[in-house]
Amino acid sequence: MARTILIDNVTRIEGHGKITINLDDSGDVADARFHVTQFRGFEKFAQGRPFWEMPSLTARTCGICPVSHLVASAKACDELLAVRIPRVAADLRRVINLAQILQSHALSFFYLSSPDMVMGYDSDPARRHILGVAQDDPQLAADGVKLRSIGQKIIEILGGKRIHPAWVVPGGVNDPLSVDERDKILAMLPEGFEIMKRTLSWFKGAVGSFQEQIRTFGNFPSLFMSLVASGRLEARKGELALYEGWLRFTNENGEIVRDDVDPRRYDEVLGEAVEDSSYLKSPYYKPMGYPDGMYRVGPQARLNNIIGTGEPLSNVEFMEYREMYRDSLNSSFHNHHARLVEMLFCLEKIQHLLNSKHIMDKHCRALAEPNELEGVGVSEAPRGTLFHHYKIDENGIIQWVNMVIATGNNSLAMNRSVTQVAREYVKADRLQEGMLNRVEAVIRCYDPCLSCSTHAIGHMPLDITLLAPDGRVLDHLRRDA
Repeated sequence: MARTILIDNVTRIEGHGKITINLDDSGDVADARFHVTQFRGFEKFAQGRPFWEMPSLTARTCGICPVSHLVASAKACDELLAVRIPRVAADLRRVINLAQILQSHALSFFYLSSPDMVMGYDSDPARRHILGVAQDDPQLAADGVKLRSIGQKIIEILGGKRIHPAWVVPGGVNDPLSVDERDKILAMLPEGFEIMKRTLSWFKGAVGSFQEQIRTFGNFPSLFMSLVASGRLEARKGELALYEGWLRFTNENGEIVRDDVDPRRYDEVLGEAVEDSSYLKSPYYKPMGYPDGMYRVGPQARLNNIIGTGEPLSNVEFMEYREMYRDSLNSSFHNHHARLVEMLFCLEKIQHLLNSKHIMDKHCRALAEPNELEGVGVSEAPRGTLFHHYKIDENGIIQWVNMVIATGNNSLAMNRSVTQVAREYVKADRLQEGMLNRVEAVIRCYDPCLSCSTHAIGHMPLDITLLAPDGRVLDHLRRDA
């Protein structure tokens, strides 16, 4: 008898989503789908607005990663202005984006995913949260809170506030960096380095107990896409690039499938499909078609695609990461470790940039009228590659917008992942909270930012109902977040 299990809402993710698990007549999992249930709509209601409003407007798509949208949007507006922004402006944008990635990764790893690692996937859901971690491992929880605070404080120092700062603008940034601001940021970094040293040591010591999750959590062949350094600036070609670079695609064996793709021409290699089950678009690699052109983005994809980080401490960790997982390159569980490596890189790169000779330059914005009618801005957000694409009229009024959200790039992979985990753990003859938590946990590996679809507040309960084809309730579980 075919049946359906519904997980609504998925917990410990940023935003609202649900998972449907379909069982066949023999009780085995036939399919599983991850649904984003809110409509974003920014692409439509941005039409008719002056283009210079777009960074602050599109940053409102998310309260978790607004800086990522600020940066990608401002870069698209730079294209509309047809200007080369001052070097210091680009580097200050880099610093605030690195701080954004640092605080977002800390939220994902410590707050959302560490409860499973510390207490176990079958632990009491009433305790399986950051406060439970604080009871079982006070140092880990305190480190997570502090590390996220460092990232947020850097954003506040540069942008004036922690959420939706209006500091990143078309042509550069609004204000130069002061000596006092630079010194405040630099003074916070040593504690961040100590936290990363402790956390990496803890994770590498614990990862051996997660072999089952490495085997089953999104472990399948796919492409991986990210920006990599083009070699035109100070970074070597192929190194980690979070602000600008060329698009690179690799396959499940780490082989380069396509390289040196100008991100402004992303639509030549990426298509976007729409599925009835979700408001989240499903991008794919055009040469392989839909849905075979599934690819993944984010921390794991970035580390799969690069030759090194370009910073000494994180590069050592990156090389160890690659050696540890060379036989299991495709498991999405590795996103957790990759986030730790990237957090260390963010601290190093911020320190590097703030100690540069030109970082105190006062000329931090280029001013111009619109000189082009189309512009594309791309950067690496915490969850992966983010695209903003705008078209304007001769008066600078937005006529058309396309935003390829980082989480959307993982849409096909997330569906494939929940199916894999459900087939491994979900049994038709009974519902157990732990098995369904594992289905949710694979989504948390991707750290989807559904806040880009809706500003989620309040409780996110888990409600699972097992139904017979005639509508009879066969089993039911409920959990309050």
